[in-house]
Amino acid sequence: MEELKIKYPAGFENAVQMTKDEMEQHIRLMAALKMFELGKVSAGKAAELAGMSRLDFFETCSRYRVSVFNYPPEELELELEQDLGRLRNAS
Repeated sequence: MEELKIKYPAGFENAVQMTKDEMEQHIRLMAALKMFELGKVSAGKAAELAGMSRLDFFETCSRYRVSVFNYPPEELELELEQDLGRLRNAS
């Protein structure tokens, strides 16, 4: 994993009523949701950035009203094939 540093105003974590760790996780989640919504990253990459499984990411999309149906057809087909392959290997 790479690391990215961002600057924020002193006391910002108090303003949003979060610890620094909670704020970091929340910012990663918000970035992942927005980049996915804009079609900049796949659901898999967004889930990875958010630190969760794809299924959990899709559930989170629902909570934040981010459509999971913004895939280009070829990307959707590729991800479905990968998921089916994982299911076959798990059986």
